[in-house]
Amino acid sequence: MLKPLNLILMLGLAGAGGYLAYDKYKSSTAEPVALETKDYEVAAPGVVEPKSGEIRLGATYLGRVEEVLVEVDDKVEEGELLLRLDDAEARAKLASAETEAEASREDSEKSVVSGREDVRKAEDAIYSAERAVTGARIELDYAIAAKRSGNGSEAAVSDARRRLKDSNDRLERERIAYVKAQSKANLPAPNNAESKVSAARAQVRMAEALLDKTRIRAPSIGTILQVNAKQGEIVAPSPETPLVVMGDMSIVRVKAEVDEGDVGKISMNQSAYVTSVSQTAKIDGKVTNIAPTLGSARIGPRGPRRVTDVEVMEVTIELQGTATGLKPGMRVDAFFRKN
Repeated sequence: MLKPLNLILMLGLAGAGGYLAYDKYKSSTAEPVALETKDYEVAAPGVVEPKSGEIRLGATYLGRVEEVLVEVDDKVEEGELLLRLDDAEARAKLASAETEAEASREDSEKSVVSGREDVRKAEDAIYSAERAVTGARIELDYAIAAKRSGNGSEAAVSDARRRLKDSNDRLERERIAYVKAQSKANLPAPNNAESKVSAARAQVRMAEALLDKTRIRAPSIGTILQVNAKQGEIVAPSPETPLVVMGDMSIVRVKAEVDEGDVGKISMNQSAYVTSVSQTAKIDGKVTNIAPTLGSARIGPRGPRRVTDVEVMEVTIELQGTATGLKPGMRVDAFFRKN
């Protein structure tokens, strides 16, 4: 009969032998682990956006949507009318103000203050140039709309753009001439009739500004990314909910957030690439902008900021070639190669 101590030793040796045999078998059947070579120095989360960033356009006052002229993915031109609010009241105010201004001008012709002839002439020239700008802008709206519907041409749009530019140039020259006329020494004060003309024309400008607020135009060429307005609904100014979101998609870029510990490893024109869940292939790019200061991270898990969170530096990566499959707002992983 074995003594208890000997029994314990034998059981221990048997267990050790079994473990070694299992370990040897496991090692012989396990797949070899490949060591991956890193081709980057810094990794950071990023968000895709258009070259211009997202341009968020909204209403500047409470109104009803009269027309929505674009859809998502439409390509738009600079100055193109995207959306129009109800403008009946604004048009009526403008017509009334123009009538009053013309009547006041005719009355003032009977009493012109001696020595103010140049000022009066300059004021008339500015008013005329302003009316020409308004007409040219409306003409451009019609030309672009006709081209989109297939009834217009690129030549007509180009001519309308040229006339609008010429009208704006003329207005700028007339304003300079007015300043020169006003700067003359010993200039007499305007009489009551001239003051009425100036006040009436100011009302025209106010009515025209109100009418222009009913038009939402594209500030630059780009692609419509979102349309959050429907014909007939009431809209109000809201930075959180723009009526139209657009951007220049000719070049796609990524805004990456680099942890403060890796800031020193990032430089301008540094080679980088990005990957995404929908597209694992590497899309090459380069660093085109580095934020001058650090700030709080905006990409990552949502929730309250913790005291352990680090500051980040925003870095812009301009992607090269085609970035098929990447959409604005999509989260990606950005990788910065060694310099």
